[in-house]
Amino acid sequence: MRAEDLLCPTPAGLYSKAGDFHVDPTRPVPRALITHGHADHARPGHGAVLATRETLRIMESRYGEGFAGTTEAARLGETMAIGDAAVTFQPAGHVLGSAQILVEADGLRIVASGDYKRSADPTCRAFVPVPCDIFITEATFALPVFRHPDPEAEIAKLLSSLARFPERAHLVGAYSLGKAQRVIRMLRDAGYERTIYLHGAMEKLCRLYEEEGVALGDLAPATVATGRKGDFAGAVVICPPAQIAERWARRFPDPVACFASGWMRIRQRAKASGVELPLILSDHADWDELTATITELAPREVWVTHGREEALVRWCELQGIAARPLHMVGYEDEAE
Repeated sequence: MRAEDLLCPTPAGLYSKAGDFHVDPTRPVPRALITHGHADHARPGHGAVLATRETLRIMESRYGEGFAGTTEAARLGETMAIGDAAVTFQPAGHVLGSAQILVEADGLRIVASGDYKRSADPTCRAFVPVPCDIFITEATFALPVFRHPDPEAEIAKLLSSLARFPERAHLVGAYSLGKAQRVIRMLRDAGYERTIYLHGAMEKLCRLYEEEGVALGDLAPATVATGRKGDFAGAVVICPPAQIAERWARRFPDPVACFASGWMRIRQRAKASGVELPLILSDHADWDELTATITELAPREVWVTHGREEALVRWCELQGIAARPLHMVGYEDEAE
C-alpha cells in the first residue's frame, strides 16, 4: 500500500483513503478521529467522532451534547478495524485524554502524533513510543533555541516569588485545558496547600479533571465579594493569559503577572506581554525531545506539521532520514 492511500494531507486535514476518515480535521467531515481536546484539533460538527473517553468529555464540555452526530470512545492500546485500515490510540503525554493515532494496513504503519511532550506531567498519561514506518510529528518548538528547563524548577520560581512578595497576588496566565490543571497539580506536589483561585473560564475544565481523578486541592472562584483588594494578598490566581493585561486584573493587590508557556523562553515575548514572572512550562516537546523521539522511533520517513517545519526537516535530512513538511493550516500554537 502507498503511504498516501493510508494517510495524506488534504485541505480538511489528514485523510485516510483506506479507512475513509480524517484525523483532527479542520472542517466538518463524515468521520473524524480526534487526538485531543484543544480547539484547533477538536472541532464540532462532524458526523461521527472517535476519540478517547476523556477527549469526548472535553469536547462535550466545550461544545455541548450535540457536538457530533455520533461518538465512540477509543480504548488506549486496543486496535480496531475501520474500513481497510487498523487504528490504535496510544497516549501522547500532551493533556488529559491526548493520544497518538496509529494507522496501519498491508504492513505499513503511520503514527499521527497530534501534539505531544516527553516530560513528566501528573495530569495525563505519559507518551508511549509507537514503532512505525512514518512518524507525523508536530513542530511547535522545533528550533534549537527551545530547550525547556526542568518543570519543577519553574514551579519553584513561582513559590519563591510568593514567599518574597506575600502582599502581592500572583496572576498565572495559563491555557484553560491542560496548562492550568498542570500548574495547580504541580503546586500541590511541591507542597502548596493554600486555596488557589480560578477565573471563571477555568472552573468547568478543572472540575472535569477532578472528576477524572486529578486531585487539584482547594479551589475557589476569583471574585472579590467584599470589594477589598487585600483579600487576595499572597494568593495564586489562575486565569487566561489575555486577562493579565485587562481591567479584570486590577481587582487584585499589586498583581505579579505570570505566564506559564514554552514561549516564555523568548524574553522579548515575555516583556512585550507585560509578564513580570515568566514560567517556561510547555505541554509540547522541545527541540531535544523532538529529535530524541525521532531517533528512538527510527522511522524510515518523518512528516512534519504545524510549527517550525523546515528546521526539523533539515535535521532529519542531516541524520539520513527522509522528511517533508506537510504545510497544513488551521493548527495554532499561540495558546500554548
